Amino acid sequence: MRHLVWQKSSFSGSGGNGSCVELAATTHAGVCLRESDVPAITLTASRAATRALLSRIKTGGIALKAAP
Repeated sequence: MRHLVWQKSSFSGSGGNGSCVELAATTHAGVCLRESDVPAITLTASRAATRALLSRIKTGGIALKAAP
């Protein structure tokens, strides 16, 4: 995979624990997602699927659990 430019989630805040979700656009109309503390593991999805996921999270359709 070519070098990706990762963008940190604005929701990550500055809590100091270093954990956050990062996104990077791919050349094949996709988006890669990763957890910043485990950058070797990535999930790749279409832009439409990523948009739908983020929309459900923002509207409360998916419950998020804070890390311990």
